[in-house]
Amino acid sequence: MSSPARILVVDDEAAIADLVARVLSDEGFEVEAFQSAPDALTAFHNGAFDLAILDVMMPQMDGFELCAKLRATSNIPILFLSAKAEENDQVVGFALGADDYIPKPFRPRELVARVRARLRRASAISMPNGTDELRCGDLVIDEIHHEATLFDEPLDLTPTEFSLLSLLATHAGQPLSSRSLFEALWHEPADASSANTVMVHIRNLRRKLAAVDSSKTYIENIWGVGYALKSSR
Repeated sequence: MSSPARILVVDDEAAIADLVARVLSDEGFEVEAFQSAPDALTAFHNGAFDLAILDVMMPQMDGFELCAKLRATSNIPILFLSAKAEENDQVVGFALGADDYIPKPFRPRELVARVRARLRRASAISMPNGTDELRCGDLVIDEIHHEATLFDEPLDLTPTEFSLLSLLATHAGQPLSSRSLFEALWHEPADASSANTVMVHIRNLRRKLAAVDSSKTYIENIWGVGYALKSSR
């Protein structure tokens, strides 16, 4: 029997940290909860965690800074659980490497579903099925080693960005709707906010691709349909 996933929870409000820990523990996860970001960072470096759930507004070190520090040394899924649910805050969180953003107050069943979805995706990445490289012109996606390059320049992608780019490359030249992209990557039904979540990740991907080659737009908006990665043909 495999050991339960270990989850790091960080929220300066003790009641919320305890609630999240209790909800996830009841589902069989091993949870360590902290009210201090520096303490959580120390625990993270001293132990192996499979996923992190962070609040944004915290004293000493906010969730954005903590996310950046975690992402600097790890590719584990990172979820924000925060009352700061404006689009700009989500943009910042995703740009720093977060994989999901859940607004407070949260529904326990939704939290559990999103945690399971992120863990499933991370497990699929860490145990590849032998798929070869995907090539779209000078864009190369190595699904086995979880690496992507453009003109042989490595792209520094978060796990969600890599999965999104890989999905678009698999269907290069074919428009994919925001709904289909969201449901394929998050493994849950799309809702009113899912299109915005996909849009933010597409924006980050475009920015990282443009940092290597700004001469063209690799991911196109197909108005009324969704997004498509330009075919190399």
